[in-house]
Amino acid sequence: MKKVLTTLVCWLTTGFLTILIAGNFGSGDGADSLTSSTFPLAEDSIAVLSGVDTTSVDSLPVAKKKEGFIRKVINYFARANKPNPNKRVDFGVLPGPHYSSTAGLGLGIMASATYSMDRTDSLLPRSNASIFTDMTTKGFLLLGVRGNNIFPHERFRLDYRVYIYTFPTSFWGIGYENGSKDENETDYRRLRFDVMGRFLVRIAPNTYVGPMVNFRYIKAAEIDPAENMPLFAGQDLKVSSRTVGASFTYDSRDFMLNARRGWFVQLDQSFTPRFLGNNYCFSTTDLTLCTYREIWKGGVLAGEFHGALNYGKPAWCLLSEVGSTSRMRGYYEGRYRDKDILEAQVELRQHIKGRNGIVVWLGVAEVFPRFTKMSWESVLPNGGFGYRWEFKKRINVRLDLGFGKNGPGVMFNINEAF
Repeated sequence: MKKVLTTLVCWLTTGFLTILIAGNFGSGDGADSLTSSTFPLAEDSIAVLSGVDTTSVDSLPVAKKKEGFIRKVINYFARANKPNPNKRVDFGVLPGPHYSSTAGLGLGIMASATYSMDRTDSLLPRSNASIFTDMTTKGFLLLGVRGNNIFPHERFRLDYRVYIYTFPTSFWGIGYENGSKDENETDYRRLRFDVMGRFLVRIAPNTYVGPMVNFRYIKAAEIDPAENMPLFAGQDLKVSSRTVGASFTYDSRDFMLNARRGWFVQLDQSFTPRFLGNNYCFSTTDLTLCTYREIWKGGVLAGEFHGALNYGKPAWCLLSEVGSTSRMRGYYEGRYRDKDILEAQVELRQHIKGRNGIVVWLGVAEVFPRFTKMSWESVLPNGGFGYRWEFKKRINVRLDLGFGKNGPGVMFNINEAF
């Protein structure tokens, strides 16, 4: 599996670089056809990037001195966020080195695209898709894609997520008390494959309902059975789950990847029953509530509340977890886990100048087996700050430094956290 992951990541990385080079440095009919119909990185500047001045003298093109590779790369990023309403797909690729104590030194390559399903409708929100890969010195391998497809007249929406990753990680057991004990740390390698989809039908302005499905496969390997198995409470180290459910969404955001105003409410009620072949049967209620408001020039105050409640007996690897690149940033993902979670965060986003911005945030979370077990002593604090650079129009690359109970963490990603 590790060889397969490495091959996939290398293949996608090569593809990204090929698209980048073809879209910016190519010339002639073939390159123009690729960029204008499939991956239009810079339709309006192909001639400039290919070193040809289209201004004619006596109807003949005048050759210019060819730009060097470094200059072409600089020009690509300089023009990446220029709006172009004639583009069928606004697509771009961005490599980014990063470092964290848990993953080591790594190279992430992210691609982002926005597009419209009906270019004649100027009020139709643009659909979006993001592709991401990552490789680090500590054996982290990731390949994934996520997006939101808005159909003409906003009659339907398709939200999707697919990713596969493997990396060496740790497990501290189930519950706040186990997560608080450093001596419980158990090293293992996690492999996870996750596919999720929602197909939503509009029933009122900004309001959608529809079915959802989710398939997950998780495997824990490289564990010392005699020393570490007690923490896993005798549960399987290889788990697959097949989940179905219904979803409700209300979305009045002005732009879903970087909202400045509006509301987002999503309620998923899902079921993982035995008749679908699940060994661990449970149901989940998952609620996300976000709001955005411009409070002064260039300043946006964003808030999010999230809760996930599980009923039944979910496997240890399907429990609610604290820590991700979007919530409780800085916490080691999965160190604190239990049946239920409540978490909230408030973030101030401030545009500084040009394509640069900063954010600061505060957050809290708690994991618990049932409401009667909640206590102030088990509330986890979170805070941090980050830098934003506008890669594409209103699509930011973010570098965040988050602080939690057990130390800081660094995150590099694309699009806002929420």
